[in-house]
Formats: sequence, C-alpha cells, structure tokens
Amino acid sequence: MEFVRTERGFEGYNAAGEVVAEITYRPTDDPKVVIADHTFVDDSLRGQGVAQELLDTLVATMKAEGKKIKAECSYVVAKFQRDSQYDAVNADKD
Repeated sequence: MEFVRTERGFEGYNAAGEVVAEITYRPTDDPKVVIADHTFVDDSLRGQGVAQELLDTLVATMKAEGKKIKAECSYVVAKFQRDSQYDAVNADKD
C-alpha cells in the first residue's frame, strides 16, 4: 500500500478514496522530537502488515529529517519495546 504524507502523518486510501490506514504524530517543544500518537488500520486490512508499513514509513521519514520519535500510541510503544531496530529513532533511548 502506498501512503500519502499529511501535515502530521501518513494515510492510505482504498479505491473509494476513504482513509483505511493512518499513523499520526505531533510536534513537541523540541524541534527534533515528534510524538507518535495514533495508528489506525481498517479491519479489512488487519493482519497484512499495514501498521508495520506505516510505522516504517514514519521512522524512515523522521530519520531522514534528523528527528526522533517518542512513542505514545500503544502500537508504537509495543513495537519500540520489542524491537531494537527502532532504538536509533526512539527518543526514550537517549
């Protein structure tokens, strides 16, 4: 699935143009840190790795921009805790 960057996240759309997947973030007082605050995947896409793709898109983008991510969304919190591949971008690992 391809994702479109929005002002504060990434969205994926179905053929009807409806949002069926999204990850959002918000800025913090530190311009080099954002808070990942929401992940949504429509039931029709569950179990297909779409949430992982969203997170990986956010991580790659923030890395490219020289930013770190503070996990607040339960999905991102769990992924950051379980997988050390995110340590470099995890704001809580400083």
